[in-house]
Amino acid sequence: MHDHSDHPLDCGCGAHGDAGDTPVAEAPNTLYDALFRPHIDTARPFLHWQGRPIGYARFLRLAARIANALRAAGLGPGDRVAVQVGKSPTALALYAGAVQAGIVYLPLNTAYTPAEVGYFVADSGARLLICAPQAEEALHGADEAPPILTLSDDGTSGRFHDLLSGQPDVAEVAARGPGDLAALLYTSGTTGRSKGAMLTHDNLLSNARTLTDLWRFTQDDTLLHALPIFHTHGLFVATNVTLLAGGALLLEPAFDAARAIGLMPQATAMMGVPTFYTRLLNDDGLTRELTAHMRLFISGSAPMLADTHAAWTARTGHRILERYGMTEVNMATSNPHDGDRRAGTVGLPLPGVELKVCDAEGRDVPRGEVGVIELRGPNVFKGYWNMPDKTAEELRPDGFFITGDLAVQSPDGYVTIVGRAKDMIISGGFNIYPKEVEAALDAVPGVLESAVVGAPHPDLGEAPVAVLVAEPGAALDPDAVLAAVAPQLARFKQPRHVALVDALPRNTMGKVQKAVLRDRFAQVFTRPRAR
Repeated sequence: MHDHSDHPLDCGCGAHGDAGDTPVAEAPNTLYDALFRPHIDTARPFLHWQGRPIGYARFLRLAARIANALRAAGLGPGDRVAVQVGKSPTALALYAGAVQAGIVYLPLNTAYTPAEVGYFVADSGARLLICAPQAEEALHGADEAPPILTLSDDGTSGRFHDLLSGQPDVAEVAARGPGDLAALLYTSGTTGRSKGAMLTHDNLLSNARTLTDLWRFTQDDTLLHALPIFHTHGLFVATNVTLLAGGALLLEPAFDAARAIGLMPQATAMMGVPTFYTRLLNDDGLTRELTAHMRLFISGSAPMLADTHAAWTARTGHRILERYGMTEVNMATSNPHDGDRRAGTVGLPLPGVELKVCDAEGRDVPRGEVGVIELRGPNVFKGYWNMPDKTAEELRPDGFFITGDLAVQSPDGYVTIVGRAKDMIISGGFNIYPKEVEAALDAVPGVLESAVVGAPHPDLGEAPVAVLVAEPGAALDPDAVLAAVAPQLARFKQPRHVALVDALPRNTMGKVQKAVLRDRFAQVFTRPRAR
């Protein structure tokens, strides 16, 4: 008899293990065999949630109940489950349970509108949607909506929780191979239709193994986890690395600087986006003493300003390790754990990952010149769901993926991202890379941060627009800013218009939404002048 209380993790039974007869491979080649099966009997904490530890074995009993619940809802290996819920231990166990049942996991940003969710669900052919109770009514109206089950933000109530409470905490493990799909992640879709990136067991597992080794994670590590779990960074990088190493997660519903400072004494590592670090720097509680025991601070998902690197090192004595990845490839480059962590770069290609910087025809450009990053390796996705033409356009026959990110590689291999190919501005026939202009603007006293976008121009085709955020208390004069950057930038690179805003538009991962800015300033050079 099992004790199933309101919280799905409060099953106090001692039963564990799995009833599957899938043999354990000598070299595990699927996510379940590598990440979850080794911890079936491990009482050591995996999660710390709201002040209480949750052991590995207990977490995996919940995952097994979820696997059974998904099967009870009619899903089988290869089916897709779409999930738009708040971050909780149960939400994280949804990923583990889907892996155990061989179901393809489709996490959705909690900020997506019902119309957007409707598109993802219909496009993926998801057999089940798990969402927050407050979103259910709006989602029911979507075309071809599958059955919907609800789960509260803390994971302790809702119809999916009710379904869990009747399930055994032992479950069969679906037989899957390294080339089978494990997850379907939709790109943000800032231009055109959002694309579903197909990620296999091998894509995710090979990347986790490389990063665990490269970043020196062990079972002695406790990672401060304040990232969302609907994205590669928080769901796969942070979680899979911790599972593979046998470490623990301090699982936070969202990032809060004061909470992070309070928890840091319990942590050895933190993964974050640049916004985490700038907010921590604004808190007087961040000191060298607070971080003295920390082993590693990692940043990604958006570029970090050199000033943030310098301020962090001055305050804490730590050098932030910056890396680069994207939905389609997980992680692709990283600054070294031991060695030169260069501010402004995303480091070197990961072991086993081939990186080229190419022109539009796919030919290598000389080191030091700007080109598009192309990547090949076991981490590179299988293609876009139901989009063979788009897959063929971005995934070359030889396996190289055209990322669309513009970069320069130093003579010794360090990669510096200079922007997106679609963000490049062509003005009067000259190429302008926004990051170069932004670096000059960010160095002007009083400028907190900047974004440079192209706007249609009647004479030049396009011209650069600088969008600036002032430092607190600073009063920026656009003409003075332009005068300050003029000596560093060729005339064609200098902004033709300067706009002051309170904040730059960002997505949930901290990336500046340049498409929003392009729309906002699209007519700045072309609108009729007032008489």
